[in-house]
Amino acid sequence: MATEDSLSRAEELLAKLEAARVELDTIAQADGGSPERALEILAELSELAKAVEEELERAKRAAEADAAQS
Repeated sequence: MATEDSLSRAEELLAKLEAARVELDTIAQADGGSPERALEILAELSELAKAVEEELERAKRAAEADAAQS
């Protein structure tokens, strides 16, 4: 169950990552886009990417633990 929870959380984080990427793309294409907001989004993207990586690692460890118990 922990594996599924981690994978579900990773999917949610990936959706947030994609939404932030789309917003960044929109800012980049807009005339007079906000550089400050772009920097905020880049920081969000970095944090989200780290969180996704952590969840995937957690899922991997849970799957390995489940396999070892079987």
